[in-house]
Amino acid sequence: MARRRQVYEGKAKILFEGPEPGTLVQYFKDDATAFNAKKKGTITGKGVLNNRISEYLMTRLSEIGVPNHFIRRLNMREQLIREVEIIPLEVVVRNVAAGSLSTRLGIQEGTRLPRSIIEFYYKNDALNDPMVSEEHITCFGWATTQDIDDIVSLTLRVNDFLSGLFLGVGITLVDFKLEFGRLWENEEMRIVLADEISPDNCRLWDAKTGEKMDKDRFRRDLGKVEEGYQEVARRLGILPEAGVRDMKGPETVQ
Repeated sequence: MARRRQVYEGKAKILFEGPEPGTLVQYFKDDATAFNAKKKGTITGKGVLNNRISEYLMTRLSEIGVPNHFIRRLNMREQLIREVEIIPLEVVVRNVAAGSLSTRLGIQEGTRLPRSIIEFYYKNDALNDPMVSEEHITCFGWATTQDIDDIVSLTLRVNDFLSGLFLGVGITLVDFKLEFGRLWENEEMRIVLADEISPDNCRLWDAKTGEKMDKDRFRRDLGKVEEGYQEVARRLGILPEAGVRDMKGPETVQ
């Protein structure tokens, strides 16, 4: 596919114009950031692995009726997605206490929560993505009450499905972050899952040992970061056939 014009670059991905109206090409980078980009680095092969893992999980979610932006994988680092109007919220699901929840509330990391918790954060790097309530969301017009209901319903379905899927391969889904967008089809709008689902935005622990297999290995300088991502892909049965290797980054058409 000929390289197309870049329309957006985030911390982990680049979006390009797609081959057809209403589509985008999503390119996965090896760049790694933590603590709102205060810590930066590179995880070799991360983009390849995340592309495959996200493809697999989005496809499985589509099979159970969870609408999302994924269309198909194009190559080792790129996938074709539907263009959506991103809702400026990060939706975090917590099943086990970890990270900021443990810090904020003084709950020991690893404590199983009585029930899953859904938190909303306003997507704004300059403000360090502050936590917000439904009152904030509706007051400032980021989403309507109906949008929130749809998001919560989809989020609970995703959590139930992924928790079982990961547990089936010996992984505990501790917590994870989702993003949603508005997909317009003619005059009709529906809320769909967007962004990615990968060890970049999930906490994934070995169900027996509690060993971390996600970006916390980078955040906390635990080492063997690439191996953690590879182990997740291996257990899901989707480690790239040719193995993980570095690939030349995309070139932008000006």
